[in-house]
Amino acid sequence: MSGISLACWAPMVPFAKTRLGLDEAHLGMVLLAMGCGSLASMPLAGFLSHRFGNRRVIGIGALSVCLFMPWLTLAPTAWMLAIALFCFGASHGVVDVAMNAHAVDVERMSGGGIMSGFHGLFSTGGLVGSAGMSLLLAAGAPLLACAVVLAIVLAVLTVSQWKNFLEHAQAEDAKKHTIFAWPSTAVILLGVLCCISFLAEGAMLDWSAVFLRSSRQVGYDMAGLGYAAFSIAMAVGRLSGDFLVRRFGAVNMVRWGAVTASLGFFIATCLPWAGSSLFGFLLVGIGAANIVPVLFSAAGRQGGSAPGIAIATVTTLGYTGMLTGPAAIGYAAHATSLPLALSAIAVLLLGVAALAPMARR
Repeated sequence: MSGISLACWAPMVPFAKTRLGLDEAHLGMVLLAMGCGSLASMPLAGFLSHRFGNRRVIGIGALSVCLFMPWLTLAPTAWMLAIALFCFGASHGVVDVAMNAHAVDVERMSGGGIMSGFHGLFSTGGLVGSAGMSLLLAAGAPLLACAVVLAIVLAVLTVSQWKNFLEHAQAEDAKKHTIFAWPSTAVILLGVLCCISFLAEGAMLDWSAVFLRSSRQVGYDMAGLGYAAFSIAMAVGRLSGDFLVRRFGAVNMVRWGAVTASLGFFIATCLPWAGSSLFGFLLVGIGAANIVPVLFSAAGRQGGSAPGIAIATVTTLGYTGMLTGPAAIGYAAHATSLPLALSAIAVLLLGVAALAPMARR
């Protein structure tokens, strides 16, 4: 549900840009509203999950996402779109924290590493959402109708799975920590690395369609294929990630994944063809696929913080990159160019590769 609904926004961005007559800088400011909503709700989500259990928080948060999704196609002004994005982002923030905490509980109960598989299903949702929206638009369906249909499907999916979520499954040692304790330095550093990786994902979500449309002259109906290619690679990489991590080790997965993602950004922005850009976005997905799941698992193993606090910290810092980074990209694109702004992410990813040994701790 989370992956599909978030990916549905990617093909909507060029429509919003054209409908409201926004340049890159103003669009970046509007996109910032989604990040503000998520970051405002994430600390509250940790408390709500602790107080009421993951089942209620995930379910109610997911239904809220479905409720706000059609708003994104109706906003008549930039301010109204910003408000809709704030509410949409806040609902997503609640779901993101609760579902990752839920995944840590399930991973602990299963006795094996399965975090990449969970994130792989998020990426699968990203593929379904972006491809589904592109197909509906190509068939001539109005944008509002596309959003309403997918919101109804996701609401049915949420209600049908509600009873299968866990309430509370915290380990005994985790209960010894107060929920308000300050996270350890190692957890904060892992969160910073997640922030950069999520920044790359956020750039794909909010700017891949705009880049293909404005810099590679791809049609509106096909502009969502950039995020679709990225999501395909993410899904395949994450669904096979648990095996790959066991085979090559966590440090190598982070190091070479970051290098591959960096190369993908350079190829997408430096070569002038639409096909090469799609290939570059594919490499970004392959490289970034398992960086975040590995770092999340590393955070959950830290001894200086309760698992819930560690996950909340890494999630919040990570989504700071995903949700506020695109606004910074918008300003950088306005001051220079969109290809150059996206190339800067490649440099940051090389920094993640240099700090990959953090995943071992």
